[in-house]
Amino acid sequence: MDLSAAVWRKSSRSGGNGGQCVEVASNLPGVVAVRDSKNPDGPKLTFTPAEWKAFLGGVRAGEFDSLG
Repeated sequence: MDLSAAVWRKSSRSGGNGGQCVEVASNLPGVVAVRDSKNPDGPKLTFTPAEWKAFLGGVRAGEFDSLG
C-alpha cells in the first residue's frame, strides 16, 4: 500500500521523553496507518476505520491492560 501521502501525527499518549511512541495517519481514504515514530521508515500497520475504531474502543475499555 502506498502511504507516501500519509500525514503522521504522534499519539497524545506518547511522551516527549523518547520512549515508546506511536504515530497515526488517518488522512487516507479508507485506511488508518500506524507506525513507530522511532523508526519511520520501518513497517507500518494498516487498518480499516472500523477496525481502528474497534481497537480504540478496546483500549479505552481496558481490554488489553493485562497484556502489559
